Amino acid sequence: MRGNEFADMRAFVTVAEQGSFARAAEQLAVSPSALSQTIRTLEERLDVRLFNRTTRSVSLTEAGRQLLTRMQPLMQEFDAAFEEVTQLRGKPSGTLRICAPQMAIIHLLQPMLGVFQEQYPDIVLDLTSDESLGDIVARGFDAGIRLGEHVDQDMVAVRVGPDLRQIAVASPDYLEKNGVPQTPHDLQHHRCINWRRAGQASVYNWEFAKDGEWFDVSVKGTLIVNDCAVALQAAVDGLGITVWTEDWMASHLESGRLVPLLSEWSPFFPGFYLYHTSRTRMPATLRAFIDVVKRVSMGNTPA
Repeated sequence: MRGNEFADMRAFVTVAEQGSFARAAEQLAVSPSALSQTIRTLEERLDVRLFNRTTRSVSLTEAGRQLLTRMQPLMQEFDAAFEEVTQLRGKPSGTLRICAPQMAIIHLLQPMLGVFQEQYPDIVLDLTSDESLGDIVARGFDAGIRLGEHVDQDMVAVRVGPDLRQIAVASPDYLEKNGVPQTPHDLQHHRCINWRRAGQASVYNWEFAKDGEWFDVSVKGTLIVNDCAVALQAAVDGLGITVWTEDWMASHLESGRLVPLLSEWSPFFPGFYLYHTSRTRMPATLRAFIDVVKRVSMGNTPA
């Protein structure tokens, strides 16, 4: 395969995987117009249309789907081969794109960034804060971080954080005026601060467990937010009861600004997992990242 043919195939596979000329152009570091011309030239050389294009969407034709089926594994093998050779020169290098919720970035990744940069100065770490549960592959990420319960079964998942516990909390002032709930179902008689995940219409149902059995409670209140940190501050301000991860509000609990509630109904659960597609070999950059995150988050290396 000549150099220009390899570049054309790389362009074709990237557009097909991204489903967008704009996203593919960004990943390939070229302009959308240049990428569009590359694909037109490829289609003219093959004398077949590979994409159906409209002003709003890009989709593969039958010929395009057949070509992608054959070329995608070859491109992955090319990447793996080049990566193996690159590692002979020293430490991993290149750009690693990670998508994670804001709180995972703050509490899990922030403490390891200095360690990671010191050990792997040639890796560019591109972090995107995102609370949605979208397809990381289609959006051009190498890996994502989510709570284990939200990782799709067809993904390779690696645990990168300790067990977590989510508890209900309220300010002393609120509890003095409204009383203390004794069971999760008592929350139905309280003002609760709800939140919804980005991209979802419904609010989050609070989760509790008793004797190993988990159950949801739908609570009501006069405030709904899409940022847990906002819900937490509202609870500190006495606006109602909310739920959040215990470790992430330790300063409020220790100072007494917030009071833990229903602790006996709030067991620990597995925390964050890094996940990536099983269709490709794990890049050396990602292996290095996972190694540092696990060592720092599990307490084996000082952050």
